[in-house]
Amino acid sequence: MNKIKITLFVFVLASILDIIGIIFSIQILVYIFKPLIILSLLFLYVFSLPKRLKWYVMALELCFFGDVFLMFSGELFFIAGLVSFLIAHVLFIKIVISRIKEVNFLKIIFSTLPFLSVFSLLIFTLKDSLHEMLWPVIIYGLTIATFGIISLISYLETKSNKSIWMLIGAIVFMVSDSLLAINKFQNPAHSLEVIVMATYVLAQYFIYRSMISETEKSSNQH
Repeated sequence: MNKIKITLFVFVLASILDIIGIIFSIQILVYIFKPLIILSLLFLYVFSLPKRLKWYVMALELCFFGDVFLMFSGELFFIAGLVSFLIAHVLFIKIVISRIKEVNFLKIIFSTLPFLSVFSLLIFTLKDSLHEMLWPVIIYGLTIATFGIISLISYLETKSNKSIWMLIGAIVFMVSDSLLAINKFQNPAHSLEVIVMATYVLAQYFIYRSMISETEKSSNQH
């Protein structure tokens, strides 16, 4: 087995064991394996490409810290995690914007409507439960909605493998974070915690696939 396959195995194993820890409330599994998910994905990316994009590496590092912060209870840790993921999403947006060569007004409108609608519905649903967290959640929600919008614009322009992987990743990330917000601020449910983590892992993997898709294509051509 080469190091890419080994690291992918570690990523999958860490994800499964973390989710098992959440399902059966085995905290030691969560504390050990949750940080390993993004750490192994970071190494997987490093091993997959001879030349790495620093913005994506930084985004993964921020997601790692975000995961660690969110393992602990308390508003301060939640805000620290929120800020970490907020900056990571800004970096994801930067990466996708750099892929867009040209865009027209109709594509912007078409791309904006679905994500802005979901964001508006979520805020409307949660607004009475958010209290002092209303504006931080609005800012974070707008950022991830922008990630989705930009990803859809990129897909409509190129229809490439890397753009579809990124779009799917952005959509699944938005689903994961929306369920996280509902679970934290409105209807806490153990089953939601499991779904949040599963969708988060999938979103991160889809984004990783987008980041290596050009290399995969060139390798297949050889």
